[in-house]
Amino acid sequence: MKAFARVTLNKGKENSLLRRHPWVFSGAIKRIDGEVTEGDFVEVFSFGGDFLGTGYYQPGGSIAVRIFSFEQVNPDYEFWKSKIQKAFDFRQTLEFDENTNVYRLFFAEGDGLAGLVVDVYGDTAVLQCHTTGVYRLREQLAKAIIEVGSPVIKAVYDKSAESLPKNSGVEATNGYLIGEGQGSQVVAENKNKFLVDWVNGQKTGFFIDQRENRALLAHYSKGKSVLNTFCYTGGFSIYALNAGATLVHSVDSSKKAIELTDQNAELNKVADRHQSFAIDTFTFLKDNPDTYDIIILDPPAFAKHQSARHNAVMGYKRLNVEAIKRIKPGGILFTFSCSQVVDKYLFNNTIMAAAIEAGRNIRIMHQLNQPADHPVSIFHPEGEYLKGLVLFVE
Repeated sequence: MKAFARVTLNKGKENSLLRRHPWVFSGAIKRIDGEVTEGDFVEVFSFGGDFLGTGYYQPGGSIAVRIFSFEQVNPDYEFWKSKIQKAFDFRQTLEFDENTNVYRLFFAEGDGLAGLVVDVYGDTAVLQCHTTGVYRLREQLAKAIIEVGSPVIKAVYDKSAESLPKNSGVEATNGYLIGEGQGSQVVAENKNKFLVDWVNGQKTGFFIDQRENRALLAHYSKGKSVLNTFCYTGGFSIYALNAGATLVHSVDSSKKAIELTDQNAELNKVADRHQSFAIDTFTFLKDNPDTYDIIILDPPAFAKHQSARHNAVMGYKRLNVEAIKRIKPGGILFTFSCSQVVDKYLFNNTIMAAAIEAGRNIRIMHQLNQPADHPVSIFHPEGEYLKGLVLFVE
């Protein structure tokens, strides 16, 4: 086995790794012995010389090493295949049936490899690498996905060009690593049909993490008027329409997203009760006099770093004030944040502040998060990024 560069921590900085947290911050490092470049495997030791973990090196940010094993291992193909196999076996326990053929196969730290996301759409797995260390492994990972997922998974598409850091120095291009396809596919989620375009769409093509929350919306939608903001390809809209909503308005600033939403409405034969608007959500809420029985607020991350957290909180508050003002008495508000730096306590307090400003009484009906195929390691609570509330507005 090749000898890896040795990372030695400052005194007292080993505690988080002893608690199996997978991040080593740059300020915790005393020295590095041996040559190391971005993405190289390294072994991490305490100040006193005790082995702590094996990971890959990622300079240029606050997190310098991401641990993928707390044992001294040989990270060869069989090692990576075992990671994929464990992730696949876990998804099998979730018992997706023939009504759902879209799910997340691998979720970064939640499955033991920071920087890797794999989503499955029917017979195609879409892989995204968020770090150079994982990008170097993409061909091995693709091979493992096919071996583990056979005979259902037949192709692996790499969509890392958009997800890698701009300063990584990697010239990534998107494309099939194994197999081939049209770049899009009609998939089923709880019997609802969606056209997923992983080549041109955002992220891997579809926001899988809202599956269970969309199903909850369907429970409340029959006979209701619904506004779905930041709709992307209309996930919440289709669930509401198929559940018997009388009218659904879908709003997104992206014309491409709206086109896909309209296609999905046609695909599910519910277009007669649906209308879409390619417009900024804040503008729509301010200019639209209509009120709705149900409003969904599912914005993109307003903050990806701590430095932007305050502005993000102000954005969430302003958005929720506008929605609370425009919902009918007895209406239901589904409101979300996917900003990792805004935890659920700060988010709840922000919504409370919005309710005070809007001057309406609100009860919490449900507290929501991401589904089990986006698992959170108990050692890495930062993996719990999605938080949401379902609110009854008097």
